[in-house]
Amino acid sequence: QAQLVESGGGLVQPGGSLRLSCAASGFTFSTYTMSWYRQAPGKEREWVAEITSGGRTDYAGSLKGRFTISRDNAKKMVYLQMRSLKVEDTAIYYCNAQWGVNYWGKGTLVTVSS
Repeated sequence: QAQLVESGGGLVQPGGSLRLSCAASGFTFSTYTMSWYRQAPGKEREWVAEITSGGRTDYAGSLKGRFTISRDNAKKMVYLQMRSLKVEDTAIYYCNAQWGVNYWGKGTLVTVSS
């Protein structure tokens, strides 16, 4: 049974950093494109970043340069390093795995506030 479990969310001040983690199990992790999405209060879920099985990365334009996605296939983990956080980065962050089918985690809450 496929499972994605996010962790690392919390409260951080504007300008701070946070690293999110996503632990995968129950599927062939190395073959999947892994992504992070987020959903802010009152808004639709939006794509944040992705990393392919080959390690190619892509980011939402507004986040490029502040967020870094990475993966460790041996550990079946995907990470999102977030820097220079802004109040508008406040959201629930979701991990996604895609390779024909989509798997989702339950999310981890990131709150950026002073």
